[in-house]
Amino acid sequence: MCGFVGLIGVDQASGAAAMALQALQHRGQDACGIGTVHQGRVHIYKELGMVSQVFAGGALSSLPGTAAIGHVRYPTVGAGVRDDTQPFHTRRPGVLMAHNGNVTNVPQLEAWLQRRGIRVQSQCDVEPIMLVFAEGLRGNKVEHVIDAVRDVFDQVRGAYTCAAVVEIEGEDALVAFRDPYGVRPGVYGRSAGGAWCVASESVALDALGFESGGEIPPGSVMILRPNQPARIESIRRAESRRCIFERIYFARPDSRMEDGRVFQVRWDLGARLGEEWRKRGLQADVVVPVPDTSRPAAQAMAETLGLPFREGFIKNRYSGRTFIMPDAIARQNALRLKLNPIPEIMEGKRVILVDDSVVRGTTVRRLAELVRAVKPKEVHLAIFSPPVRNPCFYGIDMPSKDELVAARVPEADWARTFGVDSVTFLSVEGLRETTRTPSCMACFDGVYPIPVSPEEAAAIVADRRGGGV
Repeated sequence: MCGFVGLIGVDQASGAAAMALQALQHRGQDACGIGTVHQGRVHIYKELGMVSQVFAGGALSSLPGTAAIGHVRYPTVGAGVRDDTQPFHTRRPGVLMAHNGNVTNVPQLEAWLQRRGIRVQSQCDVEPIMLVFAEGLRGNKVEHVIDAVRDVFDQVRGAYTCAAVVEIEGEDALVAFRDPYGVRPGVYGRSAGGAWCVASESVALDALGFESGGEIPPGSVMILRPNQPARIESIRRAESRRCIFERIYFARPDSRMEDGRVFQVRWDLGARLGEEWRKRGLQADVVVPVPDTSRPAAQAMAETLGLPFREGFIKNRYSGRTFIMPDAIARQNALRLKLNPIPEIMEGKRVILVDDSVVRGTTVRRLAELVRAVKPKEVHLAIFSPPVRNPCFYGIDMPSKDELVAARVPEADWARTFGVDSVTFLSVEGLRETTRTPSCMACFDGVYPIPVSPEEAAAIVADRRGGGV
């Protein structure tokens, strides 16, 4: 899971890319990079750290040009090292590329490329995508780009949305394509001056003042040139299976996706959770969100139950997202800095704590300890997603079933394990009926839209345990 932006026809494109990446910083905190194309030359600057750190000082001045690709990284393949930071560049043919997602058949792609005398240098899975694309790019016309993307769809399995700058018929063009199932998000937009932008979320377009054109169509390629209409070619369309975890956790609430504003989706999930909680016959005095993702759902749940909604934690705004921290110790330490409870809100009361998901269980146990310390009467945990019982191979950091607490611990023991009086997860049926848009819910229901062989799954888990984040 990462965030990307691509721009064409923008003065000082690197500065615009940096601004867009700051709007996407929630999608990756480990590293970031920007590449530009200027007078036929590619310039890249990338480093470990957040956007405001990496591009402080004069870094952007070394990146001239009106076309740019930018990226923020949350690595689920490879290690958290600079060499795996995006974007990537190949010289022959010239391709500058970044992506968001997870490729599931990297070893097979590396073997295929090696037979052609091409060696992958990093552990980042955008590099094999780029090299397969470059190998299929046999000319500089639009038709050649379409053929190269078709080769990617033939060879590359997994979830991926890609942005690239290539030369087409003597001028730079922005190219974007998205896997046939559309698992990972991607949007595009245009400025009043005729420039184009593609990005992981619509908030990047908002930050730059671009008017949204909608989503990058799954199974399609978009070719974008300044002051020209978009060229969109459908290549291979499957039944869309957009990642539901984007709506639950990753995306910013003010982003718009195919099924509307993320805030509204979370609100609707919270209202459904309230209905399911009520059916259990439980009682409570106050609804408290775990900041920030769960706030819309907690407000909706409170309205549904006729209970007061109260902010029971003060969040340190300078603390990162704990789910995308590199390991359990880092997540636990970050939580101590991230949240501080307000005793007056919860002391002596029956509290419903609303959170977005439970994956490993370590964060929610620590939360329960924080709340217990202020002496509530009862603590009830309400989660506006179902139990995560299955690993994700498409870009979320939960590749191994033995890491998932809901898969290891019997349901009857969940409350004791988490240190609360009751646990209520949204049902899979409730999630499916509330969202309505066909989605990938494999982490909840075990239905994988893109098959992953046992060998591929083992390779992904081995890579993750070998140092990837």
